[in-house]
Amino acid sequence: MKIRKEKHQMDVVESDLSASSFLDVSLAGCAFENVNLSGGSYKDVNMSGGSFQNVNMSGWVLNDLNLAGLKIENANLAGAQISDCNLHGMTIDGIEVTALLDAYQAKEECREDSSQ
Repeated sequence: MKIRKEKHQMDVVESDLSASSFLDVSLAGCAFENVNLSGGSYKDVNMSGGSFQNVNMSGWVLNDLNLAGLKIENANLAGAQISDCNLHGMTIDGIEVTALLDAYQAKEECREDSSQ
């Protein structure tokens, strides 16, 4: 089935749309509840102002993102990796991350100096 250039509200319930493609589509204001999006691919997507609750994103790779102002609460970040990112102003439990990294680096440099 192809839907092209339509502007209608749809209520899709108890349906399987696996392997569907959405290209140049506005889903602004849509609600997704109890939806399986596993294995999906998202490119050039505007998700600003959204909210995720009770979401399993294990195994995701997030690349080239604007997460300015993002708030993460009650999350399991075990094994998470953050690299090549602008961390200016980022805090963890109220502590500025760049200050933590600077302190860690200074400690490592002292350790290296004392071992020589």
